[in-house]
Amino acid sequence: MDETELESRPAGAAPANPQLMRAMNERLLLEHVRQSGPISRADLARLSGLSKPTVGVALANLERDGLLRPAGLRRGVRGPAALLYEVRPEAGFILGLDLGRGHLRGAVSDLSGTVLARSSRPFRPEDGHLDVAISLADELAVAAGIERSQLNQVVVATPGVYDPTSRLIQLAPDFPGSDSPGLIEGLRHSLGPSTSIENDLDLAALAERDFGHGQQFKTFCYVWVDDSVGMGLVINGELHRGAHGAAGEIAYLPIVSPRPQDGEQAEARGHLEAAASAAAVLRSARQSGLGGPLSVRRIFASAAAGDDTAKAVVAEEAMLVARAIGSIVTVVDPELVVLGGDIGRADGFPEAVTAALASLVPVVPELRVSALDEGAVVAGCLAAGKEMAWRRLLGDI
Repeated sequence: MDETELESRPAGAAPANPQLMRAMNERLLLEHVRQSGPISRADLARLSGLSKPTVGVALANLERDGLLRPAGLRRGVRGPAALLYEVRPEAGFILGLDLGRGHLRGAVSDLSGTVLARSSRPFRPEDGHLDVAISLADELAVAAGIERSQLNQVVVATPGVYDPTSRLIQLAPDFPGSDSPGLIEGLRHSLGPSTSIENDLDLAALAERDFGHGQQFKTFCYVWVDDSVGMGLVINGELHRGAHGAAGEIAYLPIVSPRPQDGEQAEARGHLEAAASAAAVLRSARQSGLGGPLSVRRIFASAAAGDDTAKAVVAEEAMLVARAIGSIVTVVDPELVVLGGDIGRADGFPEAVTAALASLVPVVPELRVSALDEGAVVAGCLAAGKEMAWRRLLGDI
């Protein structure tokens, strides 16, 4: 075979474009190295179906272009030692930024997924997300030893849903700057046109898929219960965003709650969030007669200690969350539900939700507390950014 594998062309067919064939061969091999590396030329020939000479030419081109590098020799097998190839990590860099309601977190990784720098800082609305985000990006680039211009992909996580038509972030009443296109335009102007805006809980679900309990399951949902309520959904291993990017906005489920609600709050935040957020739990505890300085942690601790009033508040919360999860179960039938947030992670809460759920739906998925810490959203940014960078890289070859 020659280097373009052209002799397999059917008789009478138009000649293949050698440049295109070389690009296709390189793209195929780069994907195999990405999935299986470090890997030898012989193994690449076996996996790809290409001849060894064709593989050799393609590897030389990819190494020349700075995409692959030698990764040592494989010894201990019959025959001469085989040279191994792996992706050159410096072929691309990804920046992930989590623009939360009260914090900013970020990290930089290389194309292999190795985190080179990470940082976080508190955020005050009066500081303005744009300036603080760009400052954090600069700080991370310096710590990673790169120029900001070397970033191949930037992923920014925000609450709510980004609408590319209006260039606004929708469904995020507590997120400063969501009502102005200047935030997104400023980020893309400063960080580059490859900047992608994603929902924070979608990215937390991606992180759970790649690094947490989701590694063991194909279909699961990540349910966040804290100051806000939301969900990220993974179906057959892929993040499900929905037609408008609003899949998982369970805060707007029309849940009927025994708790008194503020009508304007329910309209702005959704009925479930108005009924089941941390603020609603505190309000219910006060109305039930719990005194003293209250916090979600104290309420759950009092319930665990046997306080009947606190136990009733927790049971009410568990039933509200179970109703929301029940609506997901009956439509999606996930294998697993991962709970995050201060309420979702509270001691005894998954068990209370499981018990309530059993009275509502015909099948009950496994419920687990998230295995990830507060950096889950940034980890999801890097995971999503790595996928985007690879798609762009493979498309450019």
